[in-house]
Amino acid sequence: MKKILMVLTSVSEIGNTGESTGYNVAEAAHPWKVFKDSGHFVDFASIKGGQPPRDEVDSEDPIQVAFTEDETTRAGLYNTARVEVVDPDQYDAVYLVGGHGTMWDFPDSEGLQKLVASVYNSGGVVGAVCHGPAGLVNVELDNGFRLVEGRRVAAFTNDEEVAAGKDKVIPFFLADRLEEQGATHVPGDVFEENVVVDERLVTGQNPASAAGVAKEMEKLLAEVIHQEKAEEQHDSEALRAEKDAEKAAAEAANTEH
Repeated sequence: MKKILMVLTSVSEIGNTGESTGYNVAEAAHPWKVFKDSGHFVDFASIKGGQPPRDEVDSEDPIQVAFTEDETTRAGLYNTARVEVVDPDQYDAVYLVGGHGTMWDFPDSEGLQKLVASVYNSGGVVGAVCHGPAGLVNVELDNGFRLVEGRRVAAFTNDEEVAAGKDKVIPFFLADRLEEQGATHVPGDVFEENVVVDERLVTGQNPASAAGVAKEMEKLLAEVIHQEKAEEQHDSEALRAEKDAEKAAAEAANTEH
């Protein structure tokens, strides 16, 4: 079992429009189910801490309903930790949930940047979907390169912003900003699933891509688990061989006497 941290926006309004927003429930719920079904442990954090705002729940989506009614999840979301106080060493993966609010508080959060960089630098998996990749902006790794530099990524496209009617409201086009930072943005069809994996970075284009991002993250985590088990078995066999050698040496010494 691995520990995965979901990070959520603390912004409740789209710009100065008066239109309410928050984290996208589908983009949290569907990955949560994937991780939970795989036996992993999920924690929650947000930019400002406390109870993060959320978009509307689709009552006809049983996974969203299950997510919002799950007692452990409700308790975790009631008072999330601020990203600054999260110990990244506690987590094997971090997943950035989308929602338009992320465009205002993810890119300039130094706490989020340090958290994401730390998880990746230590060999962990980083995932983000839709507007969640706004949290990959400005993340710099120990090697001095930006996390997205030279990588293929997916994120909410310019065409999708226009289709959603938010192109005149958002502070910047996410796909363009990622490319400005050295990424290769890989767009799919509007509102169709599109998941891109580049080493330990998994990104998705829109809500339809959320479960797919989680599944690809789960595959990477499964590889880590497999490797850890192989190393444990190797260590166990080495220890057994050492003990057998000591036992044989002791028996040989007793025989000589």
